[in-house]
Amino acid sequence: MQKKSLVTDPTTGEIACSNCGTVLPEKSLELGLSSIEEYSASKVGRKISLKMADTGLSTIIEAKDKDSTGKSLSKENRRMFYRLRMWDRNSRSANTVKSFQKAFILLDAIGTKLGLPEPVIEQTAYLFRKISAKKILSGRSTVGVLCATTYIACRLTNTPRTLHDIADVGNVKTKHLQRTYRVLVKELDIYPETYTPDKFVTRLAKATNLSEKTQKLAFKILDVAGKKRISISKNPMSMAAAAVYLASLKNSEKVSQLKIAQVSGISAVTIRDRVKEMRKLVGSEI
Repeated sequence: MQKKSLVTDPTTGEIACSNCGTVLPEKSLELGLSSIEEYSASKVGRKISLKMADTGLSTIIEAKDKDSTGKSLSKENRRMFYRLRMWDRNSRSANTVKSFQKAFILLDAIGTKLGLPEPVIEQTAYLFRKISAKKILSGRSTVGVLCATTYIACRLTNTPRTLHDIADVGNVKTKHLQRTYRVLVKELDIYPETYTPDKFVTRLAKATNLSEKTQKLAFKILDVAGKKRISISKNPMSMAAAAVYLASLKNSEKVSQLKIAQVSGISAVTIRDRVKEMRKLVGSEI
């Protein structure tokens, strides 16, 4: 039997001769893709996630004092399992675990309302655990800390969500959220990059039903404004709102400053000031 004529069945692992059909007694150790998928689906259990208080690795110790065959445990083993159940119960009722449970229920709600992707939620949970380990939570509102952590995670993952968005969803005052954010950033030694105004253009354009042409013009306005360094040290959302408003005027699409102010969370006065600056320095190039 030549080696070239041997064929391996990817499902069963059997090795047979393609000429005579003889099956060799040895089986291949390589598993087919379908076998691996079936094994993964049936054996590994639920997904491990940092947004779960027990990270998905919970323990369940049954109250029955019997082994796998149904026989009663010995006196010594019954005493040992009684202690194990007590430790397991106490560990699940610990203050830290309760804090995580409350926080991660809120995190799910915040993530759903803001439409955050799973990696951002996982990053938030990781940072919240880190904050808890540093004992920064004591004396602070769990909701406030969680909202500030969510904002940090959004900044780190470049997911455009403003402080106003998160404060509104978490029912926290924006000023309080700003203070907590500054404290956490300093304690964690994290300095996320600021958002660029163009991250908010599509969002504002969709919310005000503006055309694709107006969106492109708004991007162009912001590009010119960036080159002229107008947007330095200014709120990126206010710059985006002003660019969208200016683009809508250029394309004769009627959108009021008040509507853009409501959508962006920026005051109409601020938008008006940014529009004046852009008209003065960018007007000739668009």
